[in-house]
This record gives sequence, structure tokens and C-alpha cells, in this order.
Amino acid sequence: MNYETVIGIEIHCELKTKTKMFSGAPVSFGALANSCVNEIDLGHPGTLPCVNKEAVRLAIMAASALHCEIDPLVMFDRKNYYYSDLPKGFQITQQFHPIGSGGYVDIEVDQLQKRIHLERMHMEEDTAKQFHNEEGTLIDFNRAGTPLVEIVSKADMRSGKEAAAYVEKLRSILYYLGVSDVKMEEGSMRCDVNISLREAGTSAYGVKTEIKNLNSIANVQKAVEFEVQRQSAILDQGGVIIQETRRYDEALKETVSMRKKEGDVDYKYFPEPNIPPIRLDAAWIEEIAANLPELPDARKARYQKEYALSEYDAGVLVANRELAQFFDALCKYTKEYKAAANWTIVELNAVLNKENKTLAELSCEPKHLAAMIEMVKAGEISSKQAKSVFEEILRGKDPKQVVAEKGMKQMSDTGALLAIIQAVLDQNPQSIIDFKNGKDRAVGFLVGQVMKASKGTANPALSNQLIKQELAKR
Repeated sequence: MNYETVIGIEIHCELKTKTKMFSGAPVSFGALANSCVNEIDLGHPGTLPCVNKEAVRLAIMAASALHCEIDPLVMFDRKNYYYSDLPKGFQITQQFHPIGSGGYVDIEVDQLQKRIHLERMHMEEDTAKQFHNEEGTLIDFNRAGTPLVEIVSKADMRSGKEAAAYVEKLRSILYYLGVSDVKMEEGSMRCDVNISLREAGTSAYGVKTEIKNLNSIANVQKAVEFEVQRQSAILDQGGVIIQETRRYDEALKETVSMRKKEGDVDYKYFPEPNIPPIRLDAAWIEEIAANLPELPDARKARYQKEYALSEYDAGVLVANRELAQFFDALCKYTKEYKAAANWTIVELNAVLNKENKTLAELSCEPKHLAAMIEMVKAGEISSKQAKSVFEEILRGKDPKQVVAEKGMKQMSDTGALLAIIQAVLDQNPQSIIDFKNGKDRAVGFLVGQVMKASKGTANPALSNQLIKQELAKR
């Protein structure tokens, strides 16, 4: 039987604030366990929550970028259930009045555009982190109370590729906004995928399973593709899909059952009595929406239009905000945009990957790299010499100073070059004969001899041109 895959995704994203959603405790990943926590996070009696204004601002930024309708009335609700990672015995969230409603994300899969619609985006607090071992469970409350937004898509995705593209695009948008560091490996962005199958051509939803806490974009696609195979096999054999929560096991490369669901849990939501409704100033919301940073799609389009970059080059730059920002700074000092893109994408990116560093940890200044690119264009140094100069630029040196110190300035004086070329031709009569007999490799040999005689300072392109002119005369 032919089946259609139906996928909806819930993404929890930690907001990049200095303090927690409802307390003044600091937010710090990797800090000593239980060192970033206070009595509010631990739910001590008599403590009261206080809404983090910066978290609300970041949530509005995200909602605006995702084309959501912003609710100016901020209200929170209690989600009542007992988990050991929620010391209060409930979670403060937004069930009835999400900060953002509707919205969409545009993705591209196999060169086809598709719009994924959003259901809602709401603010809430994160839970503590548990560590299980044979002796029991340890708990670190540092994460408890960290500001979160949960972004819920509609069930618009139909394949693992589309699911992965959606998560990647959403991650890119949030990353460019600066509202989160979206490090899936650190848990600051977590992904739950709901997936079901139905007979192709029908509209009713099948029984869904939920795959929890996928920690990479690659695993999103792998988990979906495995789950499609698993559910298809059960249905083909006349079996019934059980509503359950599963996880993706990277070692087994398959989903594994965690717990079954008999039905929807009644969380007994009710308005949070300790946080009164907050009416946001409409002008404040408009100001936030009007001052969003340039987003990935807009930046990619600008690179293609203003700098005539290929779609591939523009895409590689945009995929890394740090590289894109460096490239923009570089283009303030040179109009050799293609060369600037090549040096950024290939050489600079290679250094960052090899040394596992960020641009901030290097001393490479855009104006210095631009000056070197201009020197290559002017014929002052060769492309080969430029790589040597580039190594010094990474250490913060001015390329003009490097060229002067190393005596690398390229010889482009026609008179001086002709004198060397004449001497080389006189010393290599066989190469002249070879050229006359149609052996073009002779020119390359002669260029090499000129470079050797000039100790690498001769302009290769000009030398090639002048050699051909002199050969024609002999």
C-alpha cells in the first residue's frame, strides 16, 4: 500500500538571556552543578516569579521574524504535573495566550520551495537536567527556569528531508536573530518530531508517534526515515500503530520505545495566579519588529545581487554568520567580491576548521586581507605569494609590511622582465625550437625559468605574455 507521511515538529529553544525566565539566577552552560540556582528556581515556599523583560523582547523578535501575529497581552499559565526536574510541581508556560500565533517558514528541498505553516510560539521555563546511573539519579538545577520558546509547526512536512530542512532553516533564522545560540549538542535547541502515516489520497490522520529530543539535524532526517519504514512494515502486515513516545538511538540507527500513551494527558492548565496579565506597549512591539537584523534569505539574495556571487558561494557564506559578517566587512575595502568570497570561504574557513577557532580568536583584519587581494589584482604579488602573505595576515600583520620585509614585491616592470626573458631564451634554444614545432609546454617551461631567474618575483601572467611575443620574433 502507498502511504503519505505526515510530520509536525515542536522545537524548544533556549533564549540568550543573562538571567532566568522568572528569577535573577544567572544562565550559564557548563557551570558547576547547582551553582546557578536560587530559591525561586527551587520552588521554595513564599517565593514569587518575576517576568524577564529581555526574554519577552527576544521572543517578540523571533515571533516577528517567523511572521507570527504578536499578542500584546502577555499571560502565563500553570501546567500541572509532577516531574522530578520541576521542583515546584508545575511548569509556568503560555497555554491560552501564546506570544505568537500563526506564521510560517519557507524551506527548499530538491530545488523546490515549500511553505511550512506554524501553529504557535509560546514562552515557558526549562526544566532541570537529570543524570541517570546504576546507583540512582543526580539532578542539576542550573537549567531549571532558563527562558524557552516552544515553536509548534503544523503537520505540513511529508519527508525526512523536509523535516531536516525545516529544522535547519528555523535554526538559521534564530541564529541570525541572536535570540539563541541554537547549539543542539548543548541542548539549547531541542527537537521533538510527531510522525504518522496515512493511505495516500486520504485526509484523516493516522496514529502518531513522537520522537523526543533529537540532537542534530542529521538525526532528524534519519529518525523520520527509520520511523516511516517501521510504521509502513507494521501497517503492511495488518498491525496497528501504537501511540507512544520514542527516542532515536544513534548506535542502533533506529527509534526505540520510551513509553506508551493511552491518551492525551490532562495537565489541568489554569492562569498563573502569581503573574498578573501584562499589556505590552504597541510602540515597543513595532520598534522590535522594525529593527530585526538582516535574515539569511535576505542576505543571500543581497550577495547574489550586489556582489554577483553564485548561489553556492552566497549559501556557504550565509550558513556561517561569523564568516558572512567578516565578508561584509571585507567588501568595504575592496570591490574584488569574487576573490574576497574565495579567500573567506576557502582559505579562512579552512584555518578556522583546522585550528578549531573562531574569527574572534584570530588576528585577521578585513582591511589587511582586502589590501592583499588588491595587491594580487595590481600584480604586485602572485597568487602563490599571496598564500604566504595570508599566513602573516592571520597573525595581525599588514600585507604591505610583509611583502616589504620578505622582498616579495612582484616584478611587473616590462623593461626589467624583457632583460631576464632575453637571457632565458638565449640559454634555452631547444625550447624555442620546441615552440616553433607546436609544443606549447615550452612556454610553461620558459616561464618557470624566468621565475627562477627572478627568484620568484616576476609577474607570471606578464612573463607569459612577453615570452610569447619574443618567441614570435625569433
